[in-house]
Amino acid sequence: MFDIGWPEMMILVVAALVVLGPERLPGAIRWTAQSLRQVRDYASGATSQLRSELGPELDELRKPLDEFNELRKPLNDLRGMTPRSMVTKHLLNGDDSLFTGNFDTPGGTSSPDAATSYTPPAAAPPKPLAHNEKPPIDFDAT
Repeated sequence: MFDIGWPEMMILVVAALVVLGPERLPGAIRWTAQSLRQVRDYASGATSQLRSELGPELDELRKPLDEFNELRKPLNDLRGMTPRSMVTKHLLNGDDSLFTGNFDTPGGTSSPDAATSYTPPAAAPPKPLAHNEKPPIDFDAT
């Protein structure tokens, strides 16, 4: 839920020590732990009460949520993909030597036919416009 590591935790403890002082810090920690435990007990009690009252109807309510989560699974697979990794994977067939500069590695395209396997077609230069000629309009781009 919260992404708090040890360095952040130590900063919070030091800040609490400065704000509360050493004499009130143990009581504040004790109060926070009791409050969190009580909230957790309330949440688990409400969940168990809801399950006991709804019974099999709860499964019917959860079915659309499960279907929605199944639809979201492909999106979760893309979560770790960055533009660089997508280009590397799909356009360069996993060869990241273009980004890393390591062209001599086995994953690099050091073979001559791999480097010349694709050449983009040469585009014809655009024709200059005549005097008072309006440029073409691309309605999809505007």
